Amino acid sequence: MNLNDIQVFSQIDTQNMLSHIDGLPDQILQAWELGKILPLPKWVGIKKVLIAGMGGSAIGGDLLAAYLSPLSSVPIWVHRDYGLPNWAQGEDTLVIVSSHSGNTEEALDALSYALINRCRVLAITTGGELALRANAAGLPLWQFNHTGQPRAAVGYSFFLLLAALYRLGIAPDPQVELDDTIAAMKAQQSILLAEIPDVRNPAKRYGGQLVGRWVTVIGAGILAPVARRWKGQVNELAKAWGQFDYLPEADHNLLAGSTNPPENISRLAVFFLRAPSDHPRNRLRSDLTRKALMLNGFATDFYDAKGESRLAQQWTALHFGDYTAYYLAMAYAVDPSPVDAIEKFKIELNSET
Repeated sequence: MNLNDIQVFSQIDTQNMLSHIDGLPDQILQAWELGKILPLPKWVGIKKVLIAGMGGSAIGGDLLAAYLSPLSSVPIWVHRDYGLPNWAQGEDTLVIVSSHSGNTEEALDALSYALINRCRVLAITTGGELALRANAAGLPLWQFNHTGQPRAAVGYSFFLLLAALYRLGIAPDPQVELDDTIAAMKAQQSILLAEIPDVRNPAKRYGGQLVGRWVTVIGAGILAPVARRWKGQVNELAKAWGQFDYLPEADHNLLAGSTNPPENISRLAVFFLRAPSDHPRNRLRSDLTRKALMLNGFATDFYDAKGESRLAQQWTALHFGDYTAYYLAMAYAVDPSPVDAIEKFKIELNSET
């Protein structure tokens, strides 16, 4: 498909996913301002934070944990499963249950365990069963309005969490970095919009290059969860196979798997995400790992995150990946919003219950 023929986009993109991607910087601001005023108890003595969620509701926790890793003395754990780890006990554990729909069964199960274990609990959702259970239990409920897929609400799933932890004294005031983030995202966005032709639009070029390839995205540090986000967007928007890995771990296993089967290597594409805030050794690893894969016949490329702050670098990289996955979906002529395979699986899973 010609990615400059944007009149066709609206015919393919029936739920206007593009508007959510275009609107992400504004969504971030809305989420941050909302998170500063929603009701929150003045909890003290929190020593552990666990964020329970799945898919688009969990990625905000991954991004937050990476961002706050060098800033917070409190460990932050993302839980993508039923139940809770045994250490999540008592009032010094804050469990944040995040479910866009409010009906995610794994998140609801985690909520049940959090109540049994007498943890402090905050619920974040647009409604559904989670809102009902939170209200019934007298829990603080952060309910926000968002129509669309959970993955399109990533601004809420991160910045509501950040606002909560800032208000609880677990995260420092991010306002300066937040301002830098919005400015950097909007500056970068000026060349990524659909009306910008592919000769001047790097996200369109990357999207076009990924057609017919299996995609792996690799990042380090603050960009490791961004690599995961890219992978998820390739899966859900373009309905294409995608994987992610992270440095330095990939150099201890992935490189050994870059030889066989040789007939498939030409169909693989590996993207490296880089940021000025990367550890110098990880930056070197990124360059050397890319070189090694290229010598083995892999198609490779890289993206350099924009912005002065770590937060800006994380979110410009994420935003660029959203655009790239969207243009890949357009190249495949698939609607980026519906996820029929996932919905069909949920129906089958529920029928076996």
